Amino acid sequence: MEKWRAASNLRRSLKSIINRRFSPVSDFTYFNEKSSFQTSFSPVGGYKSIGEMNAIQYRYFSSVSTLVQRNPSFSTLNSDDISYFKRILGEKNVIQDEDRLEAVNTDWMLKYKGSSKLLLQPRSTEEVSQILKYCNSRCLAVVPQGGNTGLVGGSVPVFDEVIVNVGSMNNIISFDKVGGILVCEAGCILENLISFLDNQGFIMPLDLGAKGSCQIGGNVSTNAGGLRLIRYGSLHGNVLGLEAVLANGDVLDMLGTLRKDNTGYDLKHLFLGSEGSLGIVTKVSLLTPPKLSSVNIAFLACKDYSSCQKLLMEAKRKLGEILSAFEFLDNQAVDLVLHHLDGVRNPLPASMHNFYVLIETTGSDESYDREKLEAFLLSSMDGGLISDGVIAQDINQASSFWRIREGVPEALQKAGAVYKYDLSLPVEKMYNLVDDMRVRLGNLAKVVGYGHLGDGNLHLNISAPQYDDAILERIEPYVYEWTSKHRGSISAEHGLGLMKANKIYYSKSPETVKIMASIKRLLDPKGILNPYKVLPHSLNS
Repeated sequence: MEKWRAASNLRRSLKSIINRRFSPVSDFTYFNEKSSFQTSFSPVGGYKSIGEMNAIQYRYFSSVSTLVQRNPSFSTLNSDDISYFKRILGEKNVIQDEDRLEAVNTDWMLKYKGSSKLLLQPRSTEEVSQILKYCNSRCLAVVPQGGNTGLVGGSVPVFDEVIVNVGSMNNIISFDKVGGILVCEAGCILENLISFLDNQGFIMPLDLGAKGSCQIGGNVSTNAGGLRLIRYGSLHGNVLGLEAVLANGDVLDMLGTLRKDNTGYDLKHLFLGSEGSLGIVTKVSLLTPPKLSSVNIAFLACKDYSSCQKLLMEAKRKLGEILSAFEFLDNQAVDLVLHHLDGVRNPLPASMHNFYVLIETTGSDESYDREKLEAFLLSSMDGGLISDGVIAQDINQASSFWRIREGVPEALQKAGAVYKYDLSLPVEKMYNLVDDMRVRLGNLAKVVGYGHLGDGNLHLNISAPQYDDAILERIEPYVYEWTSKHRGSISAEHGLGLMKANKIYYSKSPETVKIMASIKRLLDPKGILNPYKVLPHSLNS
């Protein structure tokens, strides 16, 4: 691994650069100390029932900071419903086992927990259609579910909604090598699609830390952003078509594979980011880029956030067409990863720096791309933007760099309770919020900032030994008010789900939300699809 280090004062000029290989693994610093945080804690998804009633009519989620009332128009399951579903799906795809239900009722973060008594596993679009047609006629609420890796409570029930998991619909339907167009079912796991395309000489335009579990239908339904949006853009640009089933069972066939189609309204975009509230996505067609042979990864240290910003501007100018990722982490984020994830080592072990940047380039000419990256790094060190840095020499070292960035959510989860905020903000203002939150919270919690700097996407995380309403009151609504004041978005890529449904007005005008609600009523008049999510609860009831 080559190491780029300024010999003395980087602010004056670059006097010398030392190129050398890292020593064997034993030279890396290991961080195996146990954290003082408790790894077990009470889920925020706990609830309080109100009144002397058999069914839960109200639920309070501390992470939502609001009382949610069950829609009284929704029916409850009975034996006839179960019999019907077994007839169309077969007994093994109608799940009532308590242990299985426990898993699908609870989100990945253990913050949200529903009380569904039924999990359905359709194997085809026709079966999804039959399920929804029946549920709509009975007014049974439904939660569409994929890999259940969401972070805002969007993929689990709030009350007793029927869970429809499309994971069994995991076939790759076709792949056009000439056009690079992949058509697949919604239950395909993202990592499996990445592997399939890799064998075909192509790549997915989307890559996430949760790729081993998340499914493409969920990715599309939440308009997931990911690590390489700076290069390949959002799913609004990469999804060519989709198939979706409406609440009444009607199947909308929008599964086009054309780059250009200006025949009327492009309705597929309604379903991207709608979080299953307008229909269940069952098939997707995606435009995939060819796999390029030259990939380089650099892990860099910066003295302050201003240097990170300037480095981004320089990267866009000097790396241009080969820049494929630009991620940043503060020292709190890196420290958490080093302390909580086994086998993760600091590529820059001499000391902890204030900020770290991971840069990836992807191109077709190894020598040209490498020369371009090295020239950029030398120029940036000469200008004092980089304090230290390393370039990966092989795929294992590249993976170890990405492990640090992708491991932050896992490390936060192991550290204890975590309050997550996924925000879009002007890049120059982004880290000011992290600093402000540290002042507000003091010693109550640890504030961590990292994210997709190239996209203006901050992942603000507040880590504490356990969930505490006193901490939440200092975070909300301040975080949302701060974001709105700076004309940001309260959800950059995670969606609104249950957590932020009532917060939508911080990012959208009342007139815009009113139009959204009218679209919801048009496509789902009874409101059975993923209720209590996305739109304010006052408009969902």
